[in-house]
Amino acid sequence: MNLFSHRSLLLAALALMPLFASAAIPKPPTVEASGYILINAASGHTLAEHNADEPLPPASLTKVMTDYVAAYEVDQGRLSLDENLSVSVKAWRMGGSRMFIQEGTQVKVEDIIKGIVVQSGNDAAVALAEHIAGSEGAFADIMNQHANSLGMTNSNFANATGWPHLEQYSSPRDMAILTQALIKNYPENYSYYKEKYFTYNGIRQPNRNLLLWQDKSVDGVKTGHTDEAGYSLISSAERDGMRLIAVVMGTKSEQARATESQKLLSYGFRNFENYSPFDAGDTVAEVEVWLGAKNRTSLGLADALNLTIPKGKRDALELEVDMDKYLRAPFEKGDTLGTLQIKLDDEVIAEVPLVAQHNVEKASIFKRLWHHLILFIKGLF
Repeated sequence: MNLFSHRSLLLAALALMPLFASAAIPKPPTVEASGYILINAASGHTLAEHNADEPLPPASLTKVMTDYVAAYEVDQGRLSLDENLSVSVKAWRMGGSRMFIQEGTQVKVEDIIKGIVVQSGNDAAVALAEHIAGSEGAFADIMNQHANSLGMTNSNFANATGWPHLEQYSSPRDMAILTQALIKNYPENYSYYKEKYFTYNGIRQPNRNLLLWQDKSVDGVKTGHTDEAGYSLISSAERDGMRLIAVVMGTKSEQARATESQKLLSYGFRNFENYSPFDAGDTVAEVEVWLGAKNRTSLGLADALNLTIPKGKRDALELEVDMDKYLRAPFEKGDTLGTLQIKLDDEVIAEVPLVAQHNVEKASIFKRLWHHLILFIKGLF
């Protein structure tokens, strides 16, 4: 394989963008929590972390997965926001935070979801789990299937509420992965998380996420607390087109989880920016083709390239293409023909496949014979 530098192509794109003054990126703040992580929602890049893969009791952060399953079922057409569910004795008797639904009553699914998201209702979570899967245990199996599909490798769910259980755990990174997927895949559902109050059965309850009142850019996500877990918070905010997700688990108080989360969000927005050097379909490189009806073709990306970079570092980015120098036809549009790497200070920060942007058929027999002869002389055939 041969490595080619195409830094000039990237710099041409950079010239169209405003540049920030170069500056060293400060270290992340000290965060008083058992574990935490800060990621960019678009790129998934981690901006700060500590014990991010440590399995910890998630408490009511669990309900983000409960809601994720509901959003998935709605998307699949198997659940309607307008349909009613029946409240069981088990759901009605749940302790802890509650929506205050009554045994034997019918409740609209959308109200149940708001009761889970805004009021953190344990009763609502159990009622939804039983409605979807028949029992809370069967629903936990579905939760774990989604966790596996999302790559949440340090999580296991035994119930829909986050009620303390030896086999119920998750990590800051896994919770960030889950939240990223929820925001991306189900934005209409995610809009519930910014609601500050929800009233049901004549009882008006506030969202326990203090950042909704303290920071206008924050629009979610979920709080959690048990004696074992401490105080936890998943938060997300968007400023100037960049969305960050912070997860803190195991802080000492309700105010502490808000304060420590705000530290992370402020650090991320102050020091980093989004940068998309290429959209889907943009040409990254023009390359020579052997044995083909065309002598040259263009390579690009199947999807837009989203990066998170330190502010002021756009002009320090380097782009490299790794592919066979003697590219041989035939191939079809969309075939992977190489790899694009983006480097910053000699560190690879992104690596994505390069794909053909056009079909290239075999050349005529005479052209192929001539190219075979050349390649033979070069010792490549």
